[in-house]
Formats: sequence, C-alpha cells, structure tokens
Amino acid sequence: MKNNINRNEIFNHDDRYEKNSEDTEMSENTELRLPEILFITSYPPRECGIATYSQDLVKALNNKFDNSFKIQICPLESDNERHVYLENTKYFLNVDLPNSFVWLAESINTDANLHMVVVQHEFGFFAEKELEFLGFLQELSKPVILVFHTVLPNPDAALKKRVQNMISNSSSVVVMTNSSASILEKEYLISMEKITVIPHGTHLVSHVEKGILKRKYGLSGRKVLSTFGLLSSGKSIETTLDALPKIVELYPETLFLIIGKTHPTIVKNEGELYRTFLENKVSALKIEKNVRFINQFLPLPDLLEYLQLSDIYLFTSKNPNQAVSGTFSYAISCGCPIISTPIPHAIEVLEEDTGIIIDFENPGQLANAVISLLNDSQLRQNISSNGLHKMASTAWENSAVSHALLFEKVANEKLKLHYHLPAINLNHVKKMTTNFAMIQFSKINHPDLDSGYTLDDNARALVAMCQHFELTGNDEDLKYITLYFKFIQFCLQPDGKFLNYVDYQKNFTTQNYETNLEDSNGRAIWALGFLVSISDLLPTRLSIEAYGTLHHALQNIEKIHSTRSMAFIIKGLYYANLKKKNPEQIAIIRQLANRLVQMYRHEADGKWNWFESYLTYANSTLPEALLCAWLATNNLIYKSIAKSSFDFLLSKVFENGQIRVISNQRWLKKGETINYVETGGEQPIDVAYTVMALEKFYEVFPDINYKLKIETAFDWFLGNNHLNQIIYNPKTGGCYDGLEKWNVNLNQGAESTVSYLMARLTLEKMLTDNELADNNQLIFSLEAS
Repeated sequence: MKNNINRNEIFNHDDRYEKNSEDTEMSENTELRLPEILFITSYPPRECGIATYSQDLVKALNNKFDNSFKIQICPLESDNERHVYLENTKYFLNVDLPNSFVWLAESINTDANLHMVVVQHEFGFFAEKELEFLGFLQELSKPVILVFHTVLPNPDAALKKRVQNMISNSSSVVVMTNSSASILEKEYLISMEKITVIPHGTHLVSHVEKGILKRKYGLSGRKVLSTFGLLSSGKSIETTLDALPKIVELYPETLFLIIGKTHPTIVKNEGELYRTFLENKVSALKIEKNVRFINQFLPLPDLLEYLQLSDIYLFTSKNPNQAVSGTFSYAISCGCPIISTPIPHAIEVLEEDTGIIIDFENPGQLANAVISLLNDSQLRQNISSNGLHKMASTAWENSAVSHALLFEKVANEKLKLHYHLPAINLNHVKKMTTNFAMIQFSKINHPDLDSGYTLDDNARALVAMCQHFELTGNDEDLKYITLYFKFIQFCLQPDGKFLNYVDYQKNFTTQNYETNLEDSNGRAIWALGFLVSISDLLPTRLSIEAYGTLHHALQNIEKIHSTRSMAFIIKGLYYANLKKKNPEQIAIIRQLANRLVQMYRHEADGKWNWFESYLTYANSTLPEALLCAWLATNNLIYKSIAKSSFDFLLSKVFENGQIRVISNQRWLKKGETINYVETGGEQPIDVAYTVMALEKFYEVFPDINYKLKIETAFDWFLGNNHLNQIIYNPKTGGCYDGLEKWNVNLNQGAESTVSYLMARLTLEKMLTDNELADNNQLIFSLEAS
C-alpha cells in the first residue's frame, strides 16, 4: 500500500500534467504546466529571520498542496551577502548589481510559466535602493503580493508616499498582525480590501513532558528561563541579566538559556562586541551558574525541545516598532508561558491570560513577573494552555492554506487548489490505547486517563484497524484488533446487551444506567460485522470468536428502535454477510430496513426527504444503511429511498465548495433553513461518516458528483472549512475534537482521531480499488491483443 499518495491517483486532477517518476518536475515536452509563483526573499543558508520564515512557508505550501502551483525562489543578495543554495533557485536579485532590478523584471515578464510574484519585504533589504525597487514593481506585468514584515507607525511624508507607491503597484498586501493592518489603513490610507492578515507561522509540536526533556538535556531540577534568536543589542538581553540576581535569591536553581549565535550582519560590522558585553555582565553580577550561552543556530527539532522544556520564555526586545517576532510565536506554540516587552505583536497576542507584558528595559518588572510565575505552577499551566489555543490558528499548515487562498484570489481563478493527502499515521491511535482499550478523551495530545473508556470509541477503533489490516496486511494490526475486540466482549452482558462506559479501573460506571445505550449497541454490532467480514484474514480462533460474539449480540435486536442503532446494525450485518449469507441475519436486515422505510414514508413530503423531522448526528449512516440493505437483499425500494434521502442530505450540508455538517449545537428541524452564519459545532465523526457513505454510493452509482464530494468532504480535515484551519494534526496523527465558530478544539480524543482515520482509509481503499481496476484493464488489453 502507498502510505503517502497523490490524490491525483484517486480524483484524476489535471491529467494533462506529466510528472517525472522521481519528482514533481513537469516534462520538458509538456505544453501545460503548473502555474509558477516566484518568491523574492532572503533564503537559507542565509541566516536571518525572514530567510527561515520563507523556507518554512515554502515547505508548508509544498507539503499542503498537490497539482496546484509550483514555488520558485529568487534569493535576495548583495555584494556582501552571497551564498550557495541547496534548493533550486530560478533567479537571483543582487541589490548592489547595476540594472539587476531591470533585468529581473524583464525576465519575469517574459517567463510564460510565472503567474505571480511574492516579495518578502523588509526595509533593510532595499536600503538606499528604494527607487530601484519601486521601479521594479512598476515594470512587472505579473500580479505581485507584497508581504510587509515591518510596518512603521507615524510615517513622515516621504515614507508614507514610498509605501503607498509600493502598494499601489501590488495586487495585494500581507501583514502579520491586526495592528499592522490598522496602521496601513489609518496612517498610510490603504484600503482594507487590499490587506490580508496572515499571522507568522508556527510549528506543530508533539508536546513532550518537560521533565523528560530536562533529563535529556541535563537540566533536571532547574527552573529554566530561555530566549532565542540571532543575537543583537536590540534584543536587550541585559534586561534579563540585571533581573536575575533578584530571581536567583529566591530560586537559586534558575538557569537562563541564551540560545542563538550572533546575527551575521552584526558579526561583519562589529564582531562579537555584544556577546562579550553580555559575558562580562554575567561575570560582574556573579551569575555564571545561572546563565548558559548556546552559541549555535540550532536545528529546528532541538530548538523546539529547548522551548518545550522552558518554564518561562523571555522576550525583551527594546524596539517598539518591531511589528512581529517569529521567536515570540514559536515560544507560545511550544507551550511556554511568556513575559514580553510591549511590541505590537505582544500587545495583540498576550491578552486574556496568555502572558505578561512588562515595560521596555525594566529589570525590576521582569524580575517580579518571573517570580510571580515561578511561585504559581497552576498559573503557568493556565497561561501555557491559553497560549496554545491562542496560537493554534498560526500553524504553518494554516498559514499555507491562507496564502494559497490568497494566491487563488489574486490569480483570478487561473489557479485551482488541491490538498495533499497526508501519510497514514497510527501514532496517536496507539498512544491513546492502553493494554486494555482506547482511552476516551485527551488533553491536547496526551491521553486523559481519568476519562476512561467507551464501547463507542473502541467499536470505531476496531473498524478502523480492520480497514488498515485489510489494506496493508500488517500483522501488528492484529494486536490492536484483538485488544478492541476483547473490550467489546468485556462490555457484552449475558443478556446480549452492551454497556458503554468503563472507568480507568475497568469498572462499569453509573452513566450506563442513566443513558440510552441503543446507539452504542448498534455501533458494537457494526464493528463485529466488519470484523467478521475479514475473517478469512484473521487467525482461526479470533475468527470463530468474532462469529460467536456477533451471534450473542443479536439476541435482542427486535427491541431496538433507535434510528441510528438500526442503521449501524444493518451495516454490521451487511458486512458480516459479504462472504457467506446467513438467512437469519438477512431477515434482520429486512426487518430493520423496513422500519427505516416506514419512518421515511411517514416524514418525506417532497421537500423534506428524510426519516425524521430533524437532521441531527451521524445522518449519512441512515441512507448508507438502506443502500447496504439493498446490496444484501436486492429490494429496489431500499435503493430508491437510500438515494433520494442521501441526495437530500447532501443538499443540506454542502455549500459553496465546502461541507458543513449539521452542528451539534443546533439540529436542523423540518421546515427550517440552514443559517450558515451560525457556524460551529461541527464534529469530525459526521464528516467521516459522510466520506464513508459517499464512497459506498459512488461504488453503486458511479456519479462523478459523489466522487467530487468525497474530496470536498475529506478536505474539511485539511483546511477547507469555514475557518480555513486544519482539523487533522499531521505531527501527532491525531484529529482535533471539533470545529467551532471562532476556533478549533485542540484536544485530540478517540472519537475524532479514529473518525479521521476511517475517512483516510476509505480514500486509501479507493486508491487500491483504482489500482486493481487499472491492472485488470491492462491484463484484459494484453489478452485482447
């Protein structure tokens, strides 16, 4: 099985594009190519914040989208700043070279493959070359997106005019904070219609316990303060050094990590004067045991671990005009409680208990703030949690989506986005699974053991692992299949009914006797039926037990009347009878399907083609179950109602190229109209069920609209939703618990994670089926010839 695939193999996007077998370069003979987007920016190995920013953004864009566009790089250079680049570069711009701006503009204008230019702008890049840069923008015939990393407030007339001229020759402007957008609008008189705010990106982190990381780096028992970035006097590191004696008096175990080498430009101009100044101050204050310089440009994984182990992050820039800081963003995204000086970025982010702001160059305030946090571990934990939720939307994956949507807008529909299918990742599923079963909830990506276990989650987990095993034949899956199956047996009572809620000590909780468990019973039978459907792949003993358990669980089926429970049971028995028909089970399918038909006929009136007078949760399971009933019995009424009800449902949940499943905050009642302004409460499980149902309907009715909707629905997990944010976390393999009106719920519980996995494996099955069909067609063609 391919574990990381191009969705083109499923959805057949842009068949015109011929790719090399080794990379995504277009064939030289291909007439139609992917539209190219040229990034003009500083770029690694140049060591500066914008170079790192651009590399991270380009990587995120390339990882996030397939067959959509191709990013090309034009590094910014000068006579004193030239490099050998490891990545492909299409052009270079040496700002000190005569006529370089003119030459580049001509090259871009005559390059038929280039559709757009993105300029990462910092005033220092074009110092004393402002007129040449403006002339360059004026000469370009391609759309330009201008990204301002600095927006200076209170501009004089000359600066104001220069910025206005740059923007007037650009199609769109990107800034990273709302305050920067406000300055452009109010002080530079730029229309907000031309401005897009895309926050500085941050890296997704698989959060590791601080204690583990401190042991790894030999810092056990230390209270760790940290700061990082290319060293320069503007960072005012001495503010922290002057505060340390007061901190160390109360917390002698404190260690301040100063991470980062001196900025290369500073080294060229003045050598290591500033670092020497700091080292001398450390000696003078006699805090050598409490300060450690890490004079390196750290690899990203190491840097993120240092930030995660930090108890407090200190940002002490003394530049009030610093619009944004990547170091600041990275620290919050790693869960660091942060103390910062009041740069605009900090003022915007550090509100609602997400950090502490102090005055510029005020060691006394800094010391008091650090001590207050070290005194209160719960406060640090709260600030950390609030910060993580605040910065979730800034993940590089989300930044890539925002940029790509802007590219699509600027390209005026000449560019079409196709999301890249992530590799299948079972890590979080396995992390959530103990030696007994799968834990119900998580706190961010850490299992919440106190939440215990549920039959619901483990039934779905069994289906997902069976899907995976059927596709891969990976024997390790059998361990988890057996584990989840044993838990289902544990929940099965002598009378054939299931209990759902089990605490961490393996006791059934009182919630089992306070809640209607019919849906849970239905899901268990679905899982057992799916397990039986792959019995020929299972060890004999497990196969026999699966049949026996399913038979035991069918004792009380006639007493089940919950709509969704009946649907899950039909699905389970459909799968159980794929290989060998059991007349008694087929009879149960007919009995339950007839009940659904009666419900449909009672409610359907032409405008409302549904089984109930409302749409709630797991809606797509109902028409899918009737379709399964038709496949099992050949009763055409089941097929007809399945299609009419499913098409009705799809008309309610697909809008403007997105899926918006029925919110769990407000069901849709018969006669009501969906108000898409009232968004929120969208659950991964409903999107997953829709994907699975669409695949089944496409298998029976080869309607291209079903196929396209599969892609649209799955892309909900990848960022094609009303917030344009990822719901699936590719770093952990977990799925966020829900899409709300203004934010994403970052907890990655069992239900959401397994739901995503079932949807992803459904797409993988489509790929496998396509490959089998292609192979069969090839064999047929060879035989015919």
